[in-house]
Amino acid sequence: MTEFLLVIALVVGLGWPLGRYLAAVMRGAPMRGDRVFGSIEKPIYRLLGTDPACGMSWRGYTKAFVLSNVLLGAFVWVLFMAQAWLPLNPDAIPNMRWDLALHTMVSFLTNTNQQHYSGQAQLSYLSQMVGIVGLQVVTPMMGLAMVVATLRALFGGREEMRQPGVAVVHGQFTSSHVGEGVDRDVGNYFADVIRPTFRFMLPLCLVWSLLLTAQGVPSTLAAGPTVTPVDASAELEQQKIPLGPVAPMVAAKQLGSNGGGWYGPNSSVALENPTPFSNLLETLAILLIPVSIAFMVGPLTRRRKLTALVFGTMLAMSLASTGLSLWSEAYSTTATDAALMEGKEVRLGVEASALWSGLTTQVNNGSVNSMHDSLAPLTGMVAMTNMLINAIWGGVGCGLSQFLVYLLLSVFLAGLMTGRTPELFGRKVEAPEVRLLALLVLLQPLVILGFSAITLAIPAITGNSNPAFHGISQVFYEYTSAYANNGSGFEGLGDATYWWNLSCAAVLALGRFPSLIVPLAVAGLMARKRVAPEGPGTLRVESATFALTMIAVIVILTVLQFMPALTLGPVADHLSLIAQ
Repeated sequence: MTEFLLVIALVVGLGWPLGRYLAAVMRGAPMRGDRVFGSIEKPIYRLLGTDPACGMSWRGYTKAFVLSNVLLGAFVWVLFMAQAWLPLNPDAIPNMRWDLALHTMVSFLTNTNQQHYSGQAQLSYLSQMVGIVGLQVVTPMMGLAMVVATLRALFGGREEMRQPGVAVVHGQFTSSHVGEGVDRDVGNYFADVIRPTFRFMLPLCLVWSLLLTAQGVPSTLAAGPTVTPVDASAELEQQKIPLGPVAPMVAAKQLGSNGGGWYGPNSSVALENPTPFSNLLETLAILLIPVSIAFMVGPLTRRRKLTALVFGTMLAMSLASTGLSLWSEAYSTTATDAALMEGKEVRLGVEASALWSGLTTQVNNGSVNSMHDSLAPLTGMVAMTNMLINAIWGGVGCGLSQFLVYLLLSVFLAGLMTGRTPELFGRKVEAPEVRLLALLVLLQPLVILGFSAITLAIPAITGNSNPAFHGISQVFYEYTSAYANNGSGFEGLGDATYWWNLSCAAVLALGRFPSLIVPLAVAGLMARKRVAPEGPGTLRVESATFALTMIAVIVILTVLQFMPALTLGPVADHLSLIAQ
């Protein structure tokens, strides 16, 4: 718990100024670095044929988001299937099979980084640097852009946040009086991705990369050395040590809520996480940008108390989740079971492993410094619950987007309970918006439970390496991780098959795109409505009472509806373990 409190203190101390800076970046206000960054950004705008000052409706914004994902995805998919014929492949890595390349592309395109491959053995340096790290930098910023557009729409559009009214004239947006039923300017998608990429994400990655390199994480384009193993009983005359530009990738994977490592065992490998200080740096990086986004909300919307609601609610859930993980792993009745040490690094310790597993699933990060399959059953259940909620801190952008979904649903339910018309920030939440939100809520259990049931019902495609209850947990965890865009897994699952690659690719896409597009659509519909002035009867969302109501709604919508699956998996696994 001491390390957790240290991480929280550091992340709050760094996240507060970073959040204010990020708000300024996303507002597009003049900044001191405009001359430097503008020289990089302007040629890209010209290449894309877009004017960053020209706004988009929520529909135009969504189209740009989808189109950019399709083009990037197609490029990276071809890159993986052709890497053997391309440069920067000193270890002669062969091409990826089409289904594995498809799953890997979708996984990194959706900011998930679920890996059905081992990076050091199946990807060339070019694929790692361009395909993997490129997506690890860009896709978090896409999620950030979508949630910022959603916030703008909830407050009436980009200009409405600065002055009363904005109307559409010939497809562009100009300041004037707004009438009801008019689309609002939610920003320029390309500017919202490009600005934070160069002004926020890449500078942070550079700093973290240098710090990790100083700790001994490899950063080279040379082929790895061939050495003679120290242990003669291994019956290996020589062993090739895979190296590469590892430090930049680790920086991007941790800061961007990505999680996919250069090496198959991820940050449990000493080359990727060599020292206690590198472990602290990587743990801190998991939370840094999601917390910064929580602090961004107030300055961006000019509603300071909204930051208190977002940060306070997320922090309360994080404390509860992390406390349960640490107790289960270090102090529960299963803590002394020697079998649970199988997948943990002794050099890091049990508490550091439990802390990492808790934080990496509270954020859509998915990196590991221990094997989650070896966690205590209840620790695994906490990790699953974190991913089912998907808004304790959440990934870059998508975590806050899911939080807004819970916020809108809580406002609707609170309005029904008090007999008032549900309103958020002066705009009514009515049937069309609730239908879209209900569709999003129902999609999660249909996808996760549906695919889990099919997979478990057909032993030929299941591929789980554990019997009984833990085998159920393996399958359920994989689909939960894919839908939550987390990427971690209960290793030992035989997931490099056509079924797992294709089914998980579908779940990855269903978990990513509706969760970003539907909230923007709901906010876009609400932005068209006339604003009602706040009065004595207005529901105050920025209060401790509403935060508790919202947490109750989150528990009902996630934990309770998945309780049968959690009981059949980790709860039964725990009971069988303590009964032995």
